[in-house]
Amino acid sequence: MKDYQHMLFPYAYNILGTAEDAKDAIQDVLYKFLAGSKEEIEDPKNYLIRSVINQSINIRDKRKKMQLGDMWLPEPVDTEGADTNINLNEIVSYSLLILLEKLNAKERAVFILKEAFAYSHEEIGQTLSVSVEHSRKLLSRAKQKIDQVHAPVAAPRNEGITPAVLEKFMHAIRGRDVKALEHLLTEDIAYYADGGNVVKVFAKNCTGYQEVAELLVFVFHKYSADFRVEAGEINHQPALLFYNGEELKACQVFGIEPESNRIFQISNVLDPRKLQSLGGGVE
Repeated sequence: MKDYQHMLFPYAYNILGTAEDAKDAIQDVLYKFLAGSKEEIEDPKNYLIRSVINQSINIRDKRKKMQLGDMWLPEPVDTEGADTNINLNEIVSYSLLILLEKLNAKERAVFILKEAFAYSHEEIGQTLSVSVEHSRKLLSRAKQKIDQVHAPVAAPRNEGITPAVLEKFMHAIRGRDVKALEHLLTEDIAYYADGGNVVKVFAKNCTGYQEVAELLVFVFHKYSADFRVEAGEINHQPALLFYNGEELKACQVFGIEPESNRIFQISNVLDPRKLQSLGGGVE
């Protein structure tokens, strides 16, 4: 059972964007699989993958209908210390997960299968019960909707070492040096914050290096100046984890341009329910 869960987790998580929903999708599929007849199932592995993908699409369609358009960030996964039985290379980068929110469920599934799992269009067609031509159209439509310039499928691992840019980042924020902070950001930097329905955030989104730099300094000194800050790796991207004692209060995930070494995106996850998943992957 554990082997199946670990194998199926990346498929469900990449489509749904949350570890909890992914676990629910896997549990539903495995329950039906174990309780039902297996006489007509020639390949259990492919059957389960196909079932989990389609179950994830159904869950995502239902969830989208319930969302009210508020700021929503994916649930972070610790790709530095997560369960080694999960293929971490199949967990897509955090920046890409945010971009994938622009896609409908089937477009997202096709994109994930092609880019993260290297499926052929023939295999995608069999998995989603669509024609090869339709699979190609869905992929083309997905790529038109998203800009991957800043978001590779899986960014290179940072081996647990805090990039120099993040050391300068924290130094500038602690010293209230807005100008120094601005030099670390791209002109069109995007800042997002998601507290869910639990934590109220000062600003849910902000763009532009001047506005974001001022916001970062203000928020840090008002809410988290006394927190312990540790480096981490979330969805293959560098991150800072903010602790109040032993309680994780916030996770900031950074998108950093490899050419300029400047930050183009900061995703601040404050929702306690999403922070619970860090360090575990799938149980």
